[in-house]
Amino acid sequence: MTAKFDAELETRLCRYAAIDSQANGDSASSPSSDIQFAMLNLLVSELNEIGASDVRLTDYGTVIATIPGNTKGPTIGFMAHVDTTEQFNATGVKPRVIKGYNGGTITYPDNPNLSMSPAEFPYLAEKVGNDLITASGTTLLGADDKAGVAIVMTAARHLLQNPDIPHGDIRIVFTPDEEIGRGVNKRLPADMAVDWAYTFDGGAQGEIEYETFSADGAKVTITGVSIHPGTAKDKLVNAIHLAAKIIQTLPHVTLTPETTSDREGFIHATDMSGGSSEMVLRFILRDFELDGLAAKGALLRQVCATVAATEPRAEITCEIKPQYRNMRYWLEKDMTPVELARAAAADLGIESLSVPIRGGTDGSRLTEMGVPCPNLFTGMQNIHGPLEWVSVQDMARATDLMLAIAQRATKG
Repeated sequence: MTAKFDAELETRLCRYAAIDSQANGDSASSPSSDIQFAMLNLLVSELNEIGASDVRLTDYGTVIATIPGNTKGPTIGFMAHVDTTEQFNATGVKPRVIKGYNGGTITYPDNPNLSMSPAEFPYLAEKVGNDLITASGTTLLGADDKAGVAIVMTAARHLLQNPDIPHGDIRIVFTPDEEIGRGVNKRLPADMAVDWAYTFDGGAQGEIEYETFSADGAKVTITGVSIHPGTAKDKLVNAIHLAAKIIQTLPHVTLTPETTSDREGFIHATDMSGGSSEMVLRFILRDFELDGLAAKGALLRQVCATVAATEPRAEITCEIKPQYRNMRYWLEKDMTPVELARAAAADLGIESLSVPIRGGTDGSRLTEMGVPCPNLFTGMQNIHGPLEWVSVQDMARATDLMLAIAQRATKG
């Protein structure tokens, strides 16, 4: 292992992470938030600076660029997303670098009550001596997926500055709104024009993933009867009370994210808004198999119908929409991109592992739309919260992997 990419990756991630680019699930625009343009426009500028070709920002908010090939080979896309999750504060991120991590408990300058121990997070114990990047304790870091952005940009710069490295045409793609399931516009597959692609949006070193959750989103609207509380007897129907009944009736011990693992799916209440006259509940439904996903949707509808039956004066609707599907359904029919990544990892002495992702990626939608797109590691850990961190050395190995895939693909 060399350190040739460490400084660049550290600088890039710290620069990108400090930029607020949270998605906004309540917006219908693309990108869903104007602040994502700070990242998108920066990447357009940086891609032009390093000499990429055909750099453009599409009208649906995706950056696409080309590294022209210098030999025969498939056209491959390498991707990451610029947005960060709505789940936790992402404004005012202050990245910090812990050089040569000593294996002890990590504390946070802006939150004295917060700490992270390798006893609680075993992967951290494996990174003694690595340079770690974290936030300061009051925000997430945004390594999901700005670590991926830094990796793709670093590898792209290296390819452009080293034209002796053999590779076919390469597309560099940066999407918005992955965190809200809208990162892949219907026009993106044609605009990419690749044989297959890879997202750098995974975790531990060595992960080469080709299986994700299948996902639906649900919106439950409860309309009660509003009236002045002073004259409300036998007339008022409080939507808040009915919303609480729905939440309480759903299984809590066996079917929520905090009670499931491995291949178990869940129903996750993500948002509750409104007042006594109307409430809106939002859920995400997840399962690795379509019949399991359908069963969770049916259960949610049944619970809504049961609660509605207790108060016929109220109106309760349950709208369920598809979000993405398990990429395994398509990739298992042609594992070429997965096997190529595994072979490239072996060339580098990286032991690859494939575990089902308890989530989704832009690759889920792309694969469903006809562009095979496995997911590759970045090193990011504890995402979507204040304990998020990443090893610079893991990012460097991911950069090596992108370069190795590009070269190995030319060997046929």
